[in-house]
Amino acid sequence: MTKALVGELGDVRIRINCIVSGPFHTPATAYKFETEEQRAELKRLIPLHFIGKPSDLDGTILYLASNKASPYLTGSVITVDGGISWGGAR
Repeated sequence: MTKALVGELGDVRIRINCIVSGPFHTPATAYKFETEEQRAELKRLIPLHFIGKPSDLDGTILYLASNKASPYLTGSVITVDGGISWGGAR
């Protein structure tokens, strides 16, 4: 969808980008992190060894929203997941 919208909206200079988020602790995902055992297992799988908070997306969102920081960026998919999508064995 991101790539399709780039072609449709580029003529009017609307930039389209996508953030792919990994495991973040929010009220909607709290059930996944109920026990210390669940949290420890997930942290073990994440190369940065912590579960993200919504505020951990702030810098990426500000970067994408800034016409000064990213005026020529469109059609990009930015993964913010603590490295879990790396796929390396642990």
